[in-house]
This record gives sequence, C-alpha cells and structure tokens, in this order.
Amino acid sequence: MIRDITLGQFYPGNSWIHRLDPRVKIMVTLLYIVSIFVVKDFIGFALAALGLAVVIAISRVPLKFILRGLKPIFILIAFTFIINMFMIKGEVLVSFWIFSISREGLRMAVFMAIRLILLIIGSSLLTLTTKPISLTDGMEALLSPFKRFGLPAHDLAMMMTIALRFIPTLLEETDKIMKAQMARGADFESGNILRRAKALIPILVPLFISAFRIAQDLAMAMEARCYGSNSKKTRMNGMKICSRDIAACLIFAAFLAMIILERILL
Repeated sequence: MIRDITLGQFYPGNSWIHRLDPRVKIMVTLLYIVSIFVVKDFIGFALAALGLAVVIAISRVPLKFILRGLKPIFILIAFTFIINMFMIKGEVLVSFWIFSISREGLRMAVFMAIRLILLIIGSSLLTLTTKPISLTDGMEALLSPFKRFGLPAHDLAMMMTIALRFIPTLLEETDKIMKAQMARGADFESGNILRRAKALIPILVPLFISAFRIAQDLAMAMEARCYGSNSKKTRMNGMKICSRDIAACLIFAAFLAMIILERILL
C-alpha cells in the first residue's frame, strides 16, 4: 500500500509530454483542475476522461502505474461516495432502517468519485512527466512576477518541490520501519480498521525522527554548498517556449473550449 503512492514520483521518458516546457505543464494542469470543477454532468466528465486518456497514451506512462496511485486513497473515495449516497435527499430508491438511498444521492456519489479520480490522475501526471528540478524552475518562473510584491518566488518554489520530492522518500522510510517492526512481531494487517490504525501509531515516532534527520542532512548539504536564493544564478538548461509548447497550448485551449461549451449548451 505504501509503495502504491505515485504522487511526487518521476517516471523517466522521452515522450512529447516529457519534453514540454514545465511552465506549460503546470499551467495546463491547473486549468485542467479548474475545468473538472466546471463540469456539471457526466458528458463533461467523459470529455475530461477522454482528454486525460490521450495525454496518458502520448506520455507512455503505463496505465497500471498510474492507477496504482489510486489504491492509497481508495478509502477517501469510498468515504466520499458513502456520505453523498446517504446524506443527499431525493427520490428514494432503497430504504432500510434509518438509512435511505435516493436517486440524486447515488448520482452525486458517482459524480464526486469520478471527479476525485480525474483530479488525482491529472495531478499525478504533472510529477510523473516532469523532473523535480524542472518543476522548481517552472514554479519559480511562474511566480517571479510576484517578486515585486515581496513574494519569495524561489524559496516558495523550492519548498513545494522539496515537499513533493520527499513524499517517495518518506514512504520508503515508512516501509522500512514497518518491515523492521514486523520482523519483531508487529502485526499491521489483521483486525478491523480501528485496530490497524492503532497498530500504526508506533510507526509515527521513528518516522518523525527519520524525517527530521533527512531535513537536517538536506539543510547541511545546501549550506555546505553555499546555497542561497538571493545570489544571481545561471541555468544549465534554460527554459524556452518552442513550437511543441505552443501546439500543446492550442490543443488544450480547444479542449477547454469544448468543456465550457458543453457546460453552457447542455
């Protein structure tokens, strides 16, 4: 379960999606997330899913690898599904005891589950097809206009990228701690959900210690290399918008127009 989380991981490749400018990918991802919230019916979701499927095919990231990232949040999706199914009132389809399932509640439950799945897959594609250093450069470039208002663009971009980059590292540490405790007789798999949750509590202390140790090592390494955001820096690989980036923007603009038109006309 721990290794199934794909958020923050980079999948090496040389596809057209991998070669896009990171600024373009960040903006397209943000607009895609907005478009998911604009959708109000299943036809719009079908268009969004179709566009996402095309991007996955072009990126050449295995679909099994992407879908694996949905396993850790299955509980969240199931919880959202159940809450919407039972809490929304309407035309009753099934009723038992004090619970009832309405047609509107079932529709909203499926609606929200699809929305969550599309959001997670769409967000994961950004980190799967973008190197961490490129992601940092892209975020800094997009935030740089706000420097005149005192926003530390470089520091903010670096913090967000480090947070994403260390998600897989902390997951590996968690996996190591769990295996070490299982070798000493700990049981994380038997019992109900509450018992499993209680069994995970002893993992938190060594995990926090390990996280602070990694953070301290990183800070010392950056300090030893005289790293700072105030000094002027040069880049080995400068970012430049080229024809494929413009083509990607035009294609996504057409996709976004389809979503908006579908929302208005239907």
